[in-house]
Amino acid sequence: METFNNILVVSRSTRNCMKVLKTGISLARKYDAKLHLLHILHDPFGLDGWNLPVPSFEEEYKKMVADTREKLHRMVQAQKAEGLVVNELIENSTPVDALQRMVEKEHIDLILMLGHKEGRIEHFLFGKTNDAIIRSLPATLMLVK
Repeated sequence: METFNNILVVSRSTRNCMKVLKTGISLARKYDAKLHLLHILHDPFGLDGWNLPVPSFEEEYKKMVADTREKLHRMVQAQKAEGLVVNELIENSTPVDALQRMVEKEHIDLILMLGHKEGRIEHFLFGKTNDAIIRSLPATLMLVK
Protein backbone atom coordinates (compact mmCIF):
# COMPACT_ATOMS: atom_id res chain seq x y z
CA MET A 1 0.00 0.00 0.00
CA GLU A 2 1.19 3.47 -0.85
CA THR A 3 2.10 5.96 1.87
CA PHE A 4 0.81 9.50 1.57
CA ASN A 5 2.80 12.42 2.99
CA ASN A 6 0.82 15.37 1.59
CA ILE A 7 -2.94 15.10 1.19
CA LEU A 8 -4.92 17.79 -0.60
CA VAL A 9 -8.64 18.29 0.04
CA VAL A 10 -10.34 20.33 -2.66
CA SER A 11 -13.23 22.49 -1.47
CA ARG A 12 -15.65 24.23 -3.73
CA SER A 13 -17.38 25.59 -0.64
CA THR A 14 -20.49 23.46 -0.89
CA ARG A 15 -22.07 21.66 2.04
CA ASN A 16 -20.95 18.27 0.71
CA CYS A 17 -17.31 19.32 1.01
CA MET A 18 -17.55 18.71 4.75
CA LYS A 19 -17.59 14.97 4.03
CA VAL A 20 -14.48 15.27 1.86
CA LEU A 21 -12.65 17.19 4.60
CA LYS A 22 -13.61 14.58 7.20
CA THR A 23 -12.17 11.87 4.92
CA GLY A 24 -9.00 13.93 4.43
CA ILE A 25 -8.58 14.40 8.18
CA SER A 26 -9.00 10.67 8.76
CA LEU A 27 -6.43 9.76 6.10
CA ALA A 28 -3.97 12.44 7.26
CA ARG A 29 -4.12 11.02 10.78
CA LYS A 30 -3.76 7.44 9.53
CA TYR A 31 -0.69 8.23 7.41
CA ASP A 32 0.70 10.97 9.69
CA ALA A 33 0.52 13.25 6.66
CA LYS A 34 0.28 16.99 6.23
CA LEU A 35 -3.22 18.06 5.19
CA HIS A 36 -3.80 20.85 2.69
CA LEU A 37 -7.23 22.40 2.21
CA LEU A 38 -7.66 24.32 -1.03
CA HIS A 39 -10.75 26.50 -1.44
CA ILE A 40 -11.33 27.10 -5.14
CA LEU A 41 -13.33 30.24 -5.74
CA HIS A 42 -15.74 30.34 -8.61
CA ASP A 43 -18.11 33.19 -9.38
CA PRO A 44 -20.88 31.92 -11.64
CA PHE A 45 -22.35 35.41 -11.69
CA GLY A 46 -19.23 37.27 -12.79
CA LEU A 47 -17.64 37.85 -16.16
CA ASP A 48 -16.13 34.36 -16.29
CA GLY A 49 -19.40 32.68 -15.34
CA TRP A 50 -22.83 32.73 -16.86
CA ASN A 51 -23.37 36.34 -15.79
CA LEU A 52 -27.06 35.86 -15.16
CA PRO A 53 -28.93 38.69 -13.44
CA VAL A 54 -30.48 36.58 -10.68
CA PRO A 55 -29.87 38.67 -7.52
CA SER A 56 -31.71 36.42 -5.05
CA PHE A 57 -29.94 33.29 -6.29
CA GLU A 58 -26.61 35.11 -6.26
CA GLU A 59 -27.11 36.19 -2.65
CA GLU A 60 -28.16 32.66 -1.61
CA TYR A 61 -25.07 31.25 -3.33
CA LYS A 62 -22.75 33.74 -1.60
CA LYS A 63 -24.34 32.99 1.78
CA MET A 64 -23.97 29.23 1.23
CA VAL A 65 -20.29 29.68 0.31
CA ALA A 66 -19.59 31.89 3.34
CA ASP A 67 -21.40 29.53 5.74
CA THR A 68 -19.65 26.46 4.39
CA ARG A 69 -16.23 28.10 4.41
CA GLU A 70 -16.75 29.11 8.05
CA LYS A 71 -17.71 25.54 9.03
CA LEU A 72 -14.70 24.12 7.16
CA HIS A 73 -12.43 26.67 8.86
CA ARG A 74 -13.77 25.76 12.32
CA MET A 75 -13.21 22.07 11.60
CA VAL A 76 -9.63 22.82 10.49
CA GLN A 77 -8.95 24.89 13.63
CA ALA A 78 -10.19 22.06 15.85
CA GLN A 79 -7.85 19.62 14.10
CA LYS A 80 -4.90 22.02 14.40
CA ALA A 81 -5.59 22.28 18.13
CA GLU A 82 -5.27 18.48 18.30
CA GLY A 83 -1.88 18.57 16.56
CA LEU A 84 -2.74 17.88 12.90
CA VAL A 85 -0.66 19.94 10.48
CA VAL A 86 -3.10 21.73 8.16
CA ASN A 87 -2.35 24.27 5.44
CA GLU A 88 -5.45 26.21 4.33
CA LEU A 89 -5.36 28.15 1.03
CA ILE A 90 -7.78 30.07 -1.17
CA GLU A 91 -7.35 30.20 -4.96
CA ASN A 92 -9.29 32.33 -7.40
CA SER A 93 -8.39 30.41 -10.53
CA THR A 94 -9.56 27.61 -12.74
CA PRO A 95 -9.60 24.34 -10.78
CA VAL A 96 -7.10 22.58 -13.06
CA ASP A 97 -4.56 25.43 -12.87
CA ALA A 98 -4.98 25.86 -9.10
CA LEU A 99 -4.56 22.14 -8.48
CA GLN A 100 -1.58 21.84 -10.82
CA ARG A 101 0.24 24.63 -8.96
CA MET A 102 -0.62 23.13 -5.58
CA VAL A 103 0.46 19.60 -6.52
CA GLU A 104 3.83 20.83 -7.78
CA LYS A 105 4.48 23.34 -4.97
CA GLU A 106 3.50 21.10 -2.04
CA HIS A 107 4.46 17.69 -3.53
CA ILE A 108 0.92 16.38 -3.16
CA ASP A 109 0.58 12.58 -3.11
CA LEU A 110 -3.22 12.29 -2.82
CA ILE A 111 -6.03 14.61 -3.90
CA LEU A 112 -9.51 14.25 -2.39
CA MET A 113 -12.44 15.79 -4.21
CA LEU A 114 -16.19 15.61 -4.05
CA GLY A 115 -17.27 13.00 -6.58
CA HIS A 116 -20.72 13.71 -7.88
CA LYS A 117 -22.55 13.41 -11.10
CA GLU A 118 -22.49 16.88 -12.56
CA GLY A 119 -26.08 17.79 -13.19
CA ARG A 120 -27.39 21.11 -14.43
CA ILE A 121 -26.83 22.94 -11.13
CA GLU A 122 -23.30 21.58 -10.64
CA HIS A 123 -22.45 22.32 -14.27
CA PHE A 124 -23.76 25.86 -13.84
CA LEU A 125 -21.79 26.40 -10.64
CA PHE A 126 -18.56 24.56 -11.41
CA GLY A 127 -18.44 23.55 -15.05
CA LYS A 128 -17.33 20.12 -16.13
CA THR A 129 -13.92 20.10 -14.53
CA ASN A 130 -13.62 16.67 -12.91
CA ASP A 131 -12.66 15.01 -16.21
CA ALA A 132 -9.98 17.59 -16.91
CA ILE A 133 -8.60 17.23 -13.39
CA ILE A 134 -8.56 13.44 -13.55
CA ARG A 135 -6.68 13.43 -16.85
CA SER A 136 -4.13 16.14 -16.11
CA LEU A 137 -2.85 15.77 -12.56
CA PRO A 138 0.19 13.65 -11.63
CA ALA A 139 -1.15 12.56 -8.23
CA THR A 140 -3.48 9.89 -6.95
CA LEU A 141 -7.05 11.13 -6.96
CA MET A 142 -9.85 9.94 -4.67
CA LEU A 143 -13.42 11.00 -5.37
CA VAL A 144 -15.52 11.01 -2.20
CA LYS A 145 -19.24 10.52 -2.72
